[in-house]
Amino acid sequence: MRGNDYVREADRALEETYEEPMSLGTYVDRIFANPTIASHASKYLLEAIEAAGTRTVVEEGEEKQRYRFFDDPHNDGEHAILGNTEVLNSFVDDLRSIAAGRAKDEKIVWFEGPTATGKSELKRCLVNGLREYSKTPEGRRYTVEWNVTTAADSRGLSYGGDPTAGDEEHWYESPVQAHPLSVFPEAVREELLAELNGRLEDHVPIHVDSQLDPFSREAYEYLEERYRRKGEESLFSAITDENHLRVKNYVVDVGQGVGVLHSEDDGPPKERLVGSWMHGMLQELDSRGRKNPQAFSYDGVISQGNGVLTVVEDAAQHADLLQKLLNVPDEQSVKLDKGIGMDVDTQMVIISNPDLEAQLNQHADRNGMDPLKALKRRLDKHQFGYLTNLSLETELIRRELTNETSIWEADDYDELEAKIRKPVSVTVRDSEGETTTREFAPHAIEAAALYAVVTRLDEENLPAGLDLVEKALLFDRGYLQEGDTRRTKEDFEFNGDGHDGEHGVPVTYTRDRLAELLQADRDRHHAELPVEDVIMPRDVLNAMADGLAEAPVFSTGERSEFENRIVPVKNYIYDQQESDIIEAIMHDKRVDEETVAEYVEHVYAWETDQPLYNDRGEEVEPDALKMKLFEVEHLGRFSEEAYQGNQPRESVVQFRREKVITALNRHAWDHRDEDFAVEDVDLTAIPVINSVLESHDWDDVERTFEDFDPRQWDDPPSGTETEAVKDRTIETMVDRFGYSEASAELTSRHIMGQVSYRWN
Repeated sequence: MRGNDYVREADRALEETYEEPMSLGTYVDRIFANPTIASHASKYLLEAIEAAGTRTVVEEGEEKQRYRFFDDPHNDGEHAILGNTEVLNSFVDDLRSIAAGRAKDEKIVWFEGPTATGKSELKRCLVNGLREYSKTPEGRRYTVEWNVTTAADSRGLSYGGDPTAGDEEHWYESPVQAHPLSVFPEAVREELLAELNGRLEDHVPIHVDSQLDPFSREAYEYLEERYRRKGEESLFSAITDENHLRVKNYVVDVGQGVGVLHSEDDGPPKERLVGSWMHGMLQELDSRGRKNPQAFSYDGVISQGNGVLTVVEDAAQHADLLQKLLNVPDEQSVKLDKGIGMDVDTQMVIISNPDLEAQLNQHADRNGMDPLKALKRRLDKHQFGYLTNLSLETELIRRELTNETSIWEADDYDELEAKIRKPVSVTVRDSEGETTTREFAPHAIEAAALYAVVTRLDEENLPAGLDLVEKALLFDRGYLQEGDTRRTKEDFEFNGDGHDGEHGVPVTYTRDRLAELLQADRDRHHAELPVEDVIMPRDVLNAMADGLAEAPVFSTGERSEFENRIVPVKNYIYDQQESDIIEAIMHDKRVDEETVAEYVEHVYAWETDQPLYNDRGEEVEPDALKMKLFEVEHLGRFSEEAYQGNQPRESVVQFRREKVITALNRHAWDHRDEDFAVEDVDLTAIPVINSVLESHDWDDVERTFEDFDPRQWDDPPSGTETEAVKDRTIETMVDRFGYSEASAELTSRHIMGQVSYRWN
């Protein structure tokens, strides 16, 4: 597109976002057609979250429904909150109760957690989501604006602007986003809402309890007095005539519908909450000895957040303010001054590190005399924790190292596993200004993520026979594959709820250690390949372990505990690398699906006496020799002694029935509404068959390549089978498994160095 095309596209975007101001009557007609646009603050926030829909995720080994709103979908996931789905779902449940006025409407929502657990992302995600939702037809947000200059020439409504300005410039919007229905007298408003809620197909009714804000009230009362003195009979119609009052939509954002109080904001409590008086304006305005609300700044956090959301960030820095907030959920009001009150409708959210709880509990030993008891009673706590899912932590680390923001979604775990193991390339600049591309080899980011997760898992509630790495894998996949058996979390007995995610290595520590590795020089050399630019998984794990001693964020006990957890992670990552090498070596020797399918069909026919047909359509018997050869050569399960000729002995019969037929029957049951045919079976759904399609071992390598010698791998003699195997393996690792030539060389050397010690 050319420059003007982008300008026109921007014009269209704004046209879709903003509407022409409308009269109060038109707005009322509009809300009866689309009631959601009149929602009160907590209901509006709830609707924004629900409008984004949900998706299914696995966290801590269990399937959960997650609201896409918290994936920051409008921002391509830039400020997505990874994990903590159960906590966020609990927040939405609370919102539902608050919006419906069921018991929790006096609560202030509190998010607490250690650093780097997603609390700051929550604020950004809420702001982004509300902003974009308010641009949609269903999420439009409206307020009122006033013009009193058309009633008389002697007085204007302004923040001190030029009274001779043009007519359009005499329109002033409510500085606190007053709800348009607050203009109506209370009795009329109640009748209107009763009719509106009667048509609403929602268990959460709309309620608007607030009166006009002081600024709008000043305009309303001025117009009321003018027209009453003139003897106007239709007084309300005259006051709200479209020459004086208009309803306009606004885009929800920080400062307009969202108030955010940052840790560095200071000033007296009243100023931080609602704003401050502008004394110069009081002199300009004809206040006649009183404080005119037009001379108020309305820049406090609640003023800005009126109508939608108020966030107190890093709340421990504003502990003195929290007690002043009690009127907000209780009475839904604040005061600008002793004589001037303001009704507010906002959803209160405070965010803090664990240090706030220490401040709140400083008088806990005084029992009933605790001065903070009333505040604590109103705080509804939601605890953010460190991620305990390998895939989520991997995704988070990649975000920290690169500009990747898209949320990882996958139809099955194989897709996620491919993302977890992927390499990462990062361009760095040295002290001389030269740029170099450094590669985190496949499994390197996975290694960092797995170690971080393992440090966060509670060892006390481990089921018997399960180690922390297996627990991490169970939490991420929802199952563990043990040979032919798949076990889900429900198959294990955990000792209590545990304290997973409450402490451990934060992602900031991992990020810093990886950043240091990007700048470090490595003592590696190769005649042709830039191996010095490759960061291996063992480099990552060694750096993370070595850095514990100097990191001030860990106690002595934590350092000792975390150091002891590095070995099982190293072993697991080694197994992953070893598997890559074996599969690359055996890639061209894999059993094709046609051969596997033929075996399954013959076993099924052998057990059920179902007929088999050859290519000419002739009925044939199951081939005992084919089944035997498959089980001996491809499965590697049995030797000749397990057969009498070609006929299976009891051990083979039992294997076929328990491992193949049982899986087929399970698949037939799962698809019982369809016409079941064995040829329609997904072969990977049968664990023992899936292992044939996807995995080999060193025995397979030794049986297939009789002259292969891993001790020659580093520099194989020309013309040998080892040289040919290595060339094909490196090529496959690059083409199929995401390695560079350099990382493939280093990984294969590392594995072969270990294998050569035990090679026959």
